[in-house]
Amino acid sequence: MAKKPKIRVIALGLIRDESRIFVSQGYDTAKQETFYRALGGGVDFGETSLAAVQREFQEEMQAELTNLRYLGCIENIFTYNGKPGHEIIQTYQCDFVDRALYEQDEIEFVEGSTKRKAVWIEIERCKSGELTLVPAQFLNYLT
Repeated sequence: MAKKPKIRVIALGLIRDESRIFVSQGYDTAKQETFYRALGGGVDFGETSLAAVQREFQEEMQAELTNLRYLGCIENIFTYNGKPGHEIIQTYQCDFVDRALYEQDEIEFVEGSTKRKAVWIEIERCKSGELTLVPAQFLNYLT
């Protein structure tokens, strides 16, 4: 019997440095497309979304966040690698405590057991459609 899909609640941190944002780089093999997304992850039962975004950055990058401010909630229904997904995203604007992280063009981090790459990208490249930011509603927070 097939497992019933579930809605996933996640918390993501939108880190901005003037004209750039800090995002993880991903690739959808079915669409053969590179995309970019704010970092964060799942909210555990009994955990606030604020605590979750702080924990995720600590676990994945050993990075501490400051100046956290709730931006809003996004409902994201999507297809990734040919499979449907549904997320409720609690979105926070935040800053790194360690200012040196703003000087690095890319940073490797670990998500679960997978090594991933986070990069600083120009916001204009997302607005123009040159780079794909997911979910697209994030652009509303960057104007």
